[in-house]
Amino acid sequence: MSSIAILVELMRVGTSGGHIKCWERFAESAARLPGPVSGVPAGQRLDLTVYFLGDTERVETLAPHVRFVMLRPVFSSAALMSAAGAEDVTDLAPYHPRLAALLPRHDVWHLTHSFAYAATATRLARRLPRRPRLVASVHTDVPALVAVYARYLAGRWLPAADRAPARLIADRAARQAESRMRRRRDRLLRDCEQVLAPTAAGREDLAGTVGADRIRPLRRGLDRQRFRPDPGARARLVRDHGVPADRPLVLFAGRLDASKGVPLLTESMRLLRERGRGAHLVTAGAGTEAGAVRRTLGPDVTLLGPLPQERLAEVYAGCDVFAFPSRTETVGNVVAEAMASGLAVVLPEGAATTTWLAEPGHDGVLVPGDDARVWADALCALVDQPTRLAAVRRRAAATSRDHHPTWDRVLAEDLLPAWLPTAAGHPSGTPIVA
Repeated sequence: MSSIAILVELMRVGTSGGHIKCWERFAESAARLPGPVSGVPAGQRLDLTVYFLGDTERVETLAPHVRFVMLRPVFSSAALMSAAGAEDVTDLAPYHPRLAALLPRHDVWHLTHSFAYAATATRLARRLPRRPRLVASVHTDVPALVAVYARYLAGRWLPAADRAPARLIADRAARQAESRMRRRRDRLLRDCEQVLAPTAAGREDLAGTVGADRIRPLRRGLDRQRFRPDPGARARLVRDHGVPADRPLVLFAGRLDASKGVPLLTESMRLLRERGRGAHLVTAGAGTEAGAVRRTLGPDVTLLGPLPQERLAEVYAGCDVFAFPSRTETVGNVVAEAMASGLAVVLPEGAATTTWLAEPGHDGVLVPGDDARVWADALCALVDQPTRLAAVRRRAAATSRDHHPTWDRVLAEDLLPAWLPTAAGHPSGTPIVA
């Protein structure tokens, strides 16, 4: 039995973000594995444990060989949230004793973040007589997010009497926090035998830190059962949430903060209204910018708050356009989910999220720069031309169907070869599940 420990030091709740959902989907795929993995000695199977944070310690079993384990944080980040429910809660402790007691039973330790679990794993691995295989994957630009939250927190704590000095202090704190977080992340990654990243640009960037020979791709998958076009979804969205039935619906899903480009999207929607367009914004998520969005757009926005994936899938299918100005994503699974649901996606030119597109300009719209007027132009070009909007939506759904891999395929082709050296010889694109 090859035993794998996935370390996800984020609080797992029903409305958790994409990082947690990613590992939930991979675990579900692992639970579906039909038998032994080819390339591994006969009779050997895969045993997978995903460690999350939780309010209480508990185990959730998906299959005899797959489970979730929730451990209580030692030093929760909840008190440092920039807004209620805005960010996933992590553990800021330098060491997690309970995790340290459980890790030695596993052969492979897979780091996915840069806080208590990862620090515990690298520290413990150096002390064990039989060193485990350390693998890591990069899911979010954590240093960039830390910088954004540092500005929010500085703004909360600094006096408001003179905003100019306060902004300078906040900017300096953000730069320092980002630099320290990047050094910490790189230090943890250097301890790993392999580092997985979703995009070519991300892998090139990390190669300078850990060496190109240790970098591997890790794509994201798609759950086609959850995310798909649904002709009846719009009527249910109107009935359940009161969104207008006769206006184009522009959807944003994610944290409502500056790291996701929410202020830019808010201003572009305000400009649409100023130009006499009737588009309506729908948001799914929470964050510091929620109040500003509501004040700016008033009746032209519906804020749904955080949603579980089943409800989010219905919201996707009930909207027309998915606008996502974020540049901090390493891949942005919400984009794939929106395309699978048949939405026209609008993305920043050059962002990592654009890798989901097969034919930019046809199956999605790219916006040059981060100017609200240019974003408003791009949105206008869709809502003013129903024929073009329908064509982009059709092409997006076709790209999703023809090009986006399932979670099962990514587990087989990207993760298993990274975890199991005997399976690493399989060429890319060749399934390795028996």
